[in-house]
Amino acid sequence: MELLIKNGVVYDPTNKIDGEVMDIAIKGNKIVDKVDEFKAYVIDASNKLVMAGGVDLHSHIAGPKKNTGRMLRPEDHYKDFELKTKVKRSGGGYSTPSSFIIGYRYAEMGYTTVIEPANSPIKMLHCHHEFRDIPLLDKACFVLFGNNWFVWEYLMDNKIDECAAYVAWVLNATKGYAIKIVDPGCVEAWKWGDVEFLDILWGRPETIDEPVPRFGITSREIIRGLCKVNKRLNLPHPIHVHANGLGTPGNYETTIDTMDCVKDLAEEDRPIMHMTHVQFNGYGGSDWVNLRSGAYEIMKYVNVNKHVAIDLGQVIFTDTTTMTGDGPFEYRLHRLTKNKWTNADVEVESGAGIVPMHYKRSSSVHAIMWTIGLELALFAKDPWRVFMTTDHPNGGPFINYPKVISWLMSKEARQRILNKIPKRARTKSNLESIDREYSFYEIATSTRAATAKILGLKDKGHLGVGADADVSIYDIDPKEIDPSKDYKKIRKAFSNAIFTIKEGEIVVKDGEVVKSIDGRVYWVKPDLPSDLMDAMESELSEKFEDYYTITMENFQIPERFVARSTPIPAYYG
Repeated sequence: MELLIKNGVVYDPTNKIDGEVMDIAIKGNKIVDKVDEFKAYVIDASNKLVMAGGVDLHSHIAGPKKNTGRMLRPEDHYKDFELKTKVKRSGGGYSTPSSFIIGYRYAEMGYTTVIEPANSPIKMLHCHHEFRDIPLLDKACFVLFGNNWFVWEYLMDNKIDECAAYVAWVLNATKGYAIKIVDPGCVEAWKWGDVEFLDILWGRPETIDEPVPRFGITSREIIRGLCKVNKRLNLPHPIHVHANGLGTPGNYETTIDTMDCVKDLAEEDRPIMHMTHVQFNGYGGSDWVNLRSGAYEIMKYVNVNKHVAIDLGQVIFTDTTTMTGDGPFEYRLHRLTKNKWTNADVEVESGAGIVPMHYKRSSSVHAIMWTIGLELALFAKDPWRVFMTTDHPNGGPFINYPKVISWLMSKEARQRILNKIPKRARTKSNLESIDREYSFYEIATSTRAATAKILGLKDKGHLGVGADADVSIYDIDPKEIDPSKDYKKIRKAFSNAIFTIKEGEIVVKDGEVVKSIDGRVYWVKPDLPSDLMDAMESELSEKFEDYYTITMENFQIPERFVARSTPIPAYYG
């Protein structure tokens, strides 16, 4: 099929296109230089906003925690639902939507690529099963390594090559994409009930140097070691770090210390660490009474240190469901809120927890959290290293992205919310004094170009010749509106794309899914020296016998189980 998008107002930061009126030609599943206008299907995009398909690098969309969240929250199912049509499957769920709904809702907003940011290696088959049922999106999954016994044993002995071989074997075996680190050290301590160790960290969240009981390794050593491994394997994405002390007053110091602990490992002006959902790690003060925003201090560091990138984890005032590999945090949240709680301790690999949450404008704590996420984005000098997320569903469901976009683009939109939150929250934040407003170009950077770049997906996030033919078109004329004043129009436009094109096929028209197709699943395939891999597999066979409840053979996921498998090579050395 050939498509021609004519006269659209195009924003493509990768190719430095800032609101130019131009045509986009598509042949097959790629963007090309030109097509025959008389043979192609023509879309008149005059006075319409045109961007590449959205790329979300952190959204919990698949895996056992997602499925457990659905079971924990039957009351969530009726809040958004989809009836069966000739094109769509039925389903439901607001903060814990069913798999098909996830694909439909993202595509309706113009998104075409979404990354699941955390799954235990032993649970990855479940993740791939759900990936098969999420239509219209290309996907990948980050694999948890930060509380893995085998990783720790190698790092304690400074065996970086052996650790790299192990990580490479796991990524290949599970068809994962990147190294994820969640609350390194603390999750393992939680699983063993080491309350004294956790009390030290919760009472003094600035430390990443407390030795983990029974192992003696510190969070700093885990993060630095896995950063070295990531560099050794030349993986496409930096280490993806959920820092210690999440949800603890004063934890902004931990965040800065964590970012700084790998600074000396950087060799180029590009990120070697991605700090995720930083809003939850951006708290100043010593307790909930004197809680304040720590966003200014964090961004002061990020703005002058190019080795780190972040995403927001923006809070939405709504009902949602928190779910994370940070088991101890979820227990603390359960104690604070008295809400339902479920916990999982995963063999020698990780842990997790789930707790329902309702963020309220009337709560000073929740209001301060809301301001922190926006401050992080608005203080940023380089939008190529600061990405828009809600850490779906932890800060709020992803379908609220249009609200976040309107807040970033309009001070007036932010002020309307500020006028409704407690005065104490406004005085504990800098948000009211910030005049900056994002442009369409910066929104395209933060939600498309930059996210694709840091993921190493070279054919995503832009509209240049050779890029994947993933395009979103919105019913708004950037040249005729003032985003600062017309923020409601911004919100409406980004809520429903008039066209979403996936791999050269029109899948959404006038905000409705008109065709459902399967997306790709990306994973990395590291190329290691055969002698190193042979030695690793020999050693692992013994470890599986000693530690795991399944065999080494059953741990490995055959490529035929992966929907539209798309391996990306990574080269050792």
